[in-house]
Amino acid sequence: MTTYAIGDVQGCFADLQHLLAYIEFDPTRDTLWFTGDLVNRGPQSLEVLRFVKALGDKHKVVLGNHDLHLIAVAYGFRSLHRSDTLANVLAAPDRQELIDWLRSRPLLHEDKEQGFVMTHAGLAPCWSLHQARFLAKEVEEVLSSSTPEFFLQHLYGNQPDRWDDHLTGMDRLRCIINFFTRMRFCYADGRLDLSYKGEIADKPQELIPWFDVKDRANANVKIIFGHWAALNGKTDVPNVYPLDTGCVWGNSLTAMRLEDEKRFMVKCSSNH
Repeated sequence: MTTYAIGDVQGCFADLQHLLAYIEFDPTRDTLWFTGDLVNRGPQSLEVLRFVKALGDKHKVVLGNHDLHLIAVAYGFRSLHRSDTLANVLAAPDRQELIDWLRSRPLLHEDKEQGFVMTHAGLAPCWSLHQARFLAKEVEEVLSSSTPEFFLQHLYGNQPDRWDDHLTGMDRLRCIINFFTRMRFCYADGRLDLSYKGEIADKPQELIPWFDVKDRANANVKIIFGHWAALNGKTDVPNVYPLDTGCVWGNSLTAMRLEDEKRFMVKCSSNH
């Protein structure tokens, strides 16, 4: 059996199929991991959701910020943005089945045998893997429950921007979500910055990529993540595996074979 981790698909179904043909994916023996953001911006979010869901136990998915946005829109707590391409999902006859499946996906997936952890944006610099597991479960239990409405209504916001074990209620859950699905830059003390979205070369001096924060508590954990296309799949940091290579922007879609960490890339269509 072979396991491939794939970067953010974002509705680019044709490009995903191209990549799977290139790696000769066989659903009878291989497993696919997805770093989140299955949907949005690309033209075929519905097809991507149906395909991945149909893989059954041959896939692992973690939730990304675009996936959460779709869920919140479906429940009426968010409006569609001009750049959203989610109308086909929202109008689909299996809409609720797909939304329920999506909101039951985890924030963190771990394979102890292969030694990898996968989240959408990474792990907060102050979290150990042990702590991250439990914090992910806190959110997952609420989001996948029969009554996620209050959570979805109060999900969005940039505060609190610093993790504190004593946080409670929605402040706690929102902070967990933001670190797992929106994080790119932090301050030296681990405080989260969600305002700057430009290139690393142009960043304000006080901001640090989350994986470069000094004395990061999870530096020994092999972390697969997406979310950050500007990295183009590269860092100089050990145990950090960025896989979002900007498929939806016409760049490439990347898969990494976990067994030997070899990467496979296909050029993506720019007609999104």
